[in-house]
Amino acid sequence: MDADDVRRAIWRMAHEILEHNHGLDGLVLVGLQTGGVGMAEAFAEALGEIDGHTPPIGTLDVALYRDDIGIRPVLPEAVTDIPVDLDGAIVVLVDDVLFTGRTIRAALDALNAYGRPRSVQLAVMVDRGHRELPIRPDYVGKN
Repeated sequence: MDADDVRRAIWRMAHEILEHNHGLDGLVLVGLQTGGVGMAEAFAEALGEIDGHTPPIGTLDVALYRDDIGIRPVLPEAVTDIPVDLDGAIVVLVDDVLFTGRTIRAALDALNAYGRPRSVQLAVMVDRGHRELPIRPDYVGKN
């Protein structure tokens, strides 16, 4: 995907997020470190342009929640920062690439430390397929 493809996908996915959730009330974007953070910021900007309101953005590092600690060295990559209480929120997890699904599984475990969301949705720019876990994105830039 070139820069124009990514821009169009973000714009389209932002519209899908708005339509699916009937607006932005209670919605929080959470970008997974490191690839999803910039995408979450781009979604927030696009949603602000479309709706006039910008949802809160959080960042989540799932390194210590992964199921492969012990198989490979795991070091936290960056800071987790969730600026709002997630109890009752609609959380849109944002990542750049979905492959096996293990990072998303870890993210779901990590989210529990920050509250109990009403729902969790998944937005990814690229879905590579080849899942090892039953995880499916709600919003996809490119399959």
